[in-house]
Amino acid sequence: MDSKASTVAPSQTLKTPTQIKSKEKDFLNHLEAYLAKRDGVDKLLKIYRYATKIILASSVLPETVLITRRLKSFESSVGLSRKAFRLGKFVQDVNALRNSHLDSKQEIFLSIIAYGGEGLYYFVEQFIWLAKSGLIDAKHSRNLQKISAWAEFIGYIGSISLKFRDLKRINEDEACLDSSIKIAVTRGVGCKEEEERKMKLREKKLMKQLSVVQDFADGLMALADIQDGKRSFSDPLLVSCAGLLSAFISTHKNWVSC
Repeated sequence: MDSKASTVAPSQTLKTPTQIKSKEKDFLNHLEAYLAKRDGVDKLLKIYRYATKIILASSVLPETVLITRRLKSFESSVGLSRKAFRLGKFVQDVNALRNSHLDSKQEIFLSIIAYGGEGLYYFVEQFIWLAKSGLIDAKHSRNLQKISAWAEFIGYIGSISLKFRDLKRINEDEACLDSSIKIAVTRGVGCKEEEERKMKLREKKLMKQLSVVQDFADGLMALADIQDGKRSFSDPLLVSCAGLLSAFISTHKNWVSC
């Protein structure tokens, strides 16, 4: 009788504190892996910076208030801190170009523009950081920033072009899978494997589309740097919103990849 009373069905088993803690630990392990990445911390700083810039650009706070001066100081400090994360980052573009499997002259040209532009941008950013830190004469900072902005902008042109080509291939693969699934359904044959491949392809397509949106947002910011804030595309609030959008997308991409 006692044994019957103590028997509990598997579906009724309550989760123990250890099991709950295990799930929390999984999240914490994921967070630890994310924060261990250079890009992970950099993108969090990017969110802080552009959220602050939006507050300042929207004129919500009066210029004379103490918190406004503190936010300006915070934004400037975070911007300088982010530049330190660019040290040696150009190497990843060099390796990406070396390891690319290119099928045509057009792809070679676009890859050189994309990876070359971004690599030059990260390389020059190192010297801008040294200039802002006081190790290099600050008089070189303006010219370095111009070179950096142009290299970044050109890099995004190549990157967006390559990603549109990738999206075209993904759409073609998706169309082939759709036709295969339709044929399998009409024949009464199972198509579980094709359905799984289609799901993965759609996830890949979504990430690629987000990456294109991010490149457009970052390209807009690079264009604003080139124009020195003197054109319509250089509106501080617009540029800050673009920066925050880019930060959220890259944070999501880095989180998923951990």
